[in-house]
Amino acid sequence: MKKVLGIPIILLLFITILTACNADQGNESASDEDTVEINFFHRWPNEPRKSFYDERIKEFMDENPNVKINVDSVLNDSYKEKIKVLVSSDKLPDIFTAWSDSFAQNLVSSEKIMPLNDVISNDEEWSSKIIESQYGGFTFDDVTYGIPFTVDGKAFFYNKEIFKENNIAVPSTYDEFIGVLGKLQEAGYKEPLVEGLTNTWAISHYLGTIFQRVVEPSILEKDYNQDTGEYTDSGYITGLEVFQELTTYMGDVSTAIDHEAARNMFGNGEVPILYMQFAEIKMVEDIGDVEIGFFNFPEVSNGKGNQTSLTGAPEGWMLSENAPKEAVEFLKFLTSKETAFEFTKTDGQLNAVKGAVTQENVNANSLEAYDIIMEASTTAPWFDNAVNINIADIFMRGGQELATGQTTPEEILKAVQQEAKKLKK
Repeated sequence: MKKVLGIPIILLLFITILTACNADQGNESASDEDTVEINFFHRWPNEPRKSFYDERIKEFMDENPNVKINVDSVLNDSYKEKIKVLVSSDKLPDIFTAWSDSFAQNLVSSEKIMPLNDVISNDEEWSSKIIESQYGGFTFDDVTYGIPFTVDGKAFFYNKEIFKENNIAVPSTYDEFIGVLGKLQEAGYKEPLVEGLTNTWAISHYLGTIFQRVVEPSILEKDYNQDTGEYTDSGYITGLEVFQELTTYMGDVSTAIDHEAARNMFGNGEVPILYMQFAEIKMVEDIGDVEIGFFNFPEVSNGKGNQTSLTGAPEGWMLSENAPKEAVEFLKFLTSKETAFEFTKTDGQLNAVKGAVTQENVNANSLEAYDIIMEASTTAPWFDNAVNINIADIFMRGGQELATGQTTPEEILKAVQQEAKKLKK
């Protein structure tokens, strides 16, 4: 009798367990359906930013269990190419990093980027903490499409100790700058101004700044627009000649190395001056014990451009037009004061969030750089983001050939003019 009664009990237990398993499977299916996936694309597969963003992703998912963030990252040049492919194939990630100005504008022209005016106005507690002046590079026809996050600028870094030892003053004009380079050569620095000319973007940063100094702003505005650009002004020849003169102080080594190698040379005290972004301060400090000073590109006598403008532009985040509301919240999380503070503390790069750059997370060098950016009379975008990429490419590759004596300023400008005519058609 006991054996007979045991069978129904076992059967009942089996049914109970089976029902529970089915319920769990049902809950799991329901949970899967409720999960929101966000595709996140950035350009920092290297440290320390990779780990920083991996940690922020985990933190956000822990706070939002219904969200799964898929991340992808590639370095600069590959990033630019991949974004182009993703835009053309309608596979833009939900949230991704973007340079400002023409890079952002080209993406906006695809009509696949989410306008953010409502997002900004509906949450002023968050948006009011973004430095207002940095929105400009992401705003077109009064519509903002990106949230600025990092700020940057370009200046000559110089070794204060070397300048002191040789009784050299910081130059305020281009002619004085050439005199400084000559004195440094006399002091034994054969190549006082090294640059990694194998990186064409480094050339674009030089040329863009020089053109700011020597070409009238109204002419730059006209020429940088591919619908009206002609590049017939003689100031471009002058600018190319200035760059060519500077390459004579860079030496043959500069045509064989990249910018990172040049930065290492400066950080090790081998090179007295290097044109760098403020984002590189921490990298230099990690290399050696160089006492760093900064000065903007000096005034060019008889130059018709803006003599005090600072080259540099914000970088930020954009959303695809169909990004879920959770991606908007992730964007706010990435640009919060807390995230911005930790980002600068970890990476060293300055950010566009009010109160997130202080003595607590940066040193005196970075604070000085931050003040230079905030106090600049005007800022101008990186040249390769300011003009059509085909125009930029001719100038950049032409700059490489100027350094090796394979071309002339006139030949470069002629090629630019021909390309400008094609772009108008």
